[in-house]
Amino acid sequence: MRLEDLRIIVTGAAGGLGRHFILELLRAGAAVAAGDTNAAGLRSLKTEAEELPGRLMVGKLDVTDEVSAAEFVAAAAEQLGGLNSLVNSAGILRDGRLVYREGETIHKLTLAQWRKVLDVNLAGPFLMTREVAARMLADGTPGGVVVNLSSLSRAGNPGQSNYAASKSGLDAATRTWALELAPYGIRVGAVAPGVTETGFLQGISEEALAALIDAIPVGRAGRPQEIWMAVRFILENDFFNGRVLEVDGGARMA
Repeated sequence: MRLEDLRIIVTGAAGGLGRHFILELLRAGAAVAAGDTNAAGLRSLKTEAEELPGRLMVGKLDVTDEVSAAEFVAAAAEQLGGLNSLVNSAGILRDGRLVYREGETIHKLTLAQWRKVLDVNLAGPFLMTREVAARMLADGTPGGVVVNLSSLSRAGNPGQSNYAASKSGLDAATRTWALELAPYGIRVGAVAPGVTETGFLQGISEEALAALIDAIPVGRAGRPQEIWMAVRFILENDFFNGRVLEVDGGARMA
């Protein structure tokens, strides 16, 4: 599918990778519906995108809320003249070890930490993909594509049992949805970034960041543009389906 032909929703639009994807899509001439809960971030995105050739709609979207997801998809389809693609980029971290001892105190990962990450990172893509795919079927859209944002942590990572579970679950959902939606001409794929230069790295100590970089064979963190190149490949390549592209500098290989 050509980028200029996309009528696409991108979640997690106010910052990070989602924002970067949107700006690249607009530069290519796509029609983009940008959804996020961060109203200030959406306003600044709209300002930044004013001179770009594509069409942009921004709106409040809580991917964990069924009504919000359905209403956003309906509004996007109306304003963009239908939908043929989706990038599920919204995601959060609430890191913590399952249990650990500190002196005489035993600390536990809370159920709230577990549920919040699973809600945003797994239930969110479920709701958005369901609603967008249903719209494509109702409209008789001739083909479509969904791209999910997975993570290197999908293989398991200490201190991230909730995040790892959400991303490994998303991988399984990606393959399942690819099989279920293929008869309707809808492809589903995923990109699994490694350590990337986004807001997720803020707050990490210099020592911890150095340790992360040291584990990457290419010797640096990824750049948002490099993750975009993988997303673009899935959007444009009509023979790609049901797979996860790892863009991690060789970290899993190491």
